[in-house]
Amino acid sequence: MGYFKAPWLLPVLAVGLLPLAGAWRGAPTQVDLALVLAVDVSTSMDPDEQDLQRQGYVEAFRSPLVHEAIRNGMYGQIAVAYVEWAGAHAPRYQSLVVPWTILSGSSDAASFADRLARAPVHRVAGTSISEAIDFSVALFWSGHLLASRRVIDISGDGSNNQGRLVTDARDEAVARGVTINGLPIMLKAPDRRENATLDAYYRDCVIGGPDAFMIPVRARQQFLTETRAKIVREIAGKVTPSASVQPAWALPRTDCDTSESLWDDPAPSPHAPAPSDGREL
Repeated sequence: MGYFKAPWLLPVLAVGLLPLAGAWRGAPTQVDLALVLAVDVSTSMDPDEQDLQRQGYVEAFRSPLVHEAIRNGMYGQIAVAYVEWAGAHAPRYQSLVVPWTILSGSSDAASFADRLARAPVHRVAGTSISEAIDFSVALFWSGHLLASRRVIDISGDGSNNQGRLVTDARDEAVARGVTINGLPIMLKAPDRRENATLDAYYRDCVIGGPDAFMIPVRARQQFLTETRAKIVREIAGKVTPSASVQPAWALPRTDCDTSESLWDDPAPSPHAPAPSDGREL
């Protein structure tokens, strides 16, 4: 799997988004779920961790458990997009790796997995979860979809240290009917600038919305199983009791401003969404 440090890719983002507006013609496509997989590619993630993270999503969409969850929905299909994200400072980086793709069966899901497996992984400085949320929310209104649910699935190994307050981005997303789930990656000792308990940070500061939950990954062997379990639960639309699945009320409050206070970043997010009163994506 190839890696690139890619500040020069930012001008490509606008071009990469253009096909979405015309991807569907005629009546909107009804789906049970519109899911954005928003994946941390900041330089705090080691290459082997990024490989594990990417492979976790690839194998999840090859799994019969995921295929069955898709088929069991009211409409029997979902829409998925895959996003890489890093910082909010120059070079600001949020990239649409795989645009909205309709999955209605095992062959669609396997094709999505194959496309994702072929895409290179990039490494860029900075960790802006708030930018990742804003970018992902904007995607929901870039396709021609009618979704019963809208979910952002955020994975990462650090707290928000660039961009606007993550709680502001989260609250605006939730107000628009978006649920945010989390996959905090806790394989290394935290940096002095990071929260010592990333799972608590994700719980209190990142996830939100109906049935929001997060699953912390503390061991490499958990990547495949926990990523698959998370996606199955997101497709099913409910949280099954489990020792690893932690719903939004499970931990005490965390100081969500800890990392933001260590950086000077007055610039607003260019992806902050405009109000919308419709259900169409």
